Amino acid sequence: MTAVRKLLVLYTGGTIGMQASTDGLAPASGFEARLRAEQAAHPERPAPTWIFRELLPPLDSADMGQANWLAMRDAILAGVDEGCDGVLLLHGTDTLAYSAAALSFLLLGLPLPVLLTGSMLPAGAPGSDAWDNLFGALAELARGVAPGTYLYFAGRLLHGTRASKLSSEAFAAFDEWPRKREGQRADGVPAALDYRHPRAPVNLAVLPFFPGIRAAHIDALVDSGVQALLLECYGSGTGPSGDAALLDALQRAHARGVLLAAVSQCAHGHVEFGVYAAGSRLRDAGLVSAGGMTREAALGKLFALLGAGLDQAEAERWFALDLCGERAD
Repeated sequence: MTAVRKLLVLYTGGTIGMQASTDGLAPASGFEARLRAEQAAHPERPAPTWIFRELLPPLDSADMGQANWLAMRDAILAGVDEGCDGVLLLHGTDTLAYSAAALSFLLLGLPLPVLLTGSMLPAGAPGSDAWDNLFGALAELARGVAPGTYLYFAGRLLHGTRASKLSSEAFAAFDEWPRKREGQRADGVPAALDYRHPRAPVNLAVLPFFPGIRAAHIDALVDSGVQALLLECYGSGTGPSGDAALLDALQRAHARGVLLAAVSQCAHGHVEFGVYAAGSRLRDAGLVSAGGMTREAALGKLFALLGAGLDQAEAERWFALDLCGERAD
């Protein structure tokens, strides 16, 4: 781990830079001046030399989507071209874990650290956690962080594909879910998944199994042109497998080229289809296990795989392998 010498600070909006409006807190530009003033007031805080870039317009992270992930990736690569050897991305908390997971897969092979952080209260608000999170992340980068994508929050450096937001109020809002890790590590990253390879938007959907789910729900998503469907299964990967119509709908979807992936709804869950006959029937219908991946990691991985142009079979193969620590320690 080498200390970062030239850092890109990439501001995307979020609570950390919000200011009051007539409708409540809203994203605002001009954060660079506020950051420089805060740093000048506390020169004792360790921080690399940094340059500031802003993605416009600044967004509430509830409005983040795939186009924003691609814009973040492009801005990061532009910073690398400018000689930056580290990145600090400022982001709202609602979808912070989703962006951290997506960037983990969009930046596979990037030989430098990328940290994402934000805050529960705006910078400058009484008792805010904003400067603690921001300067804590800067201190980590000044000391040196291994290449990869991370989420820094409340004094902790979390793996970019393992973190989830677990609280809407506490300052320690993020944690790594204690899910079982498993999966064979990939021998390397293919050229199609390298960070330099362009990506395209993907039509993705997430659907939880629930008592009363119908085959028509699956059919409607498939008819919408969805390319991958992430199904949130019960427990260790079960669902209403006694519903023949539902299983037929899943099989039809898979036959039409839709990638069907399965995560567990349980915070401590792990998909292992063979434990129950119900899980085996879902596997036979075409579902591929996400193991212990979080929803955020599985969704980001599907986006990166299909956005790289991989077909269904290739994407399923790479989905089942560990690419950056999302499936294995």
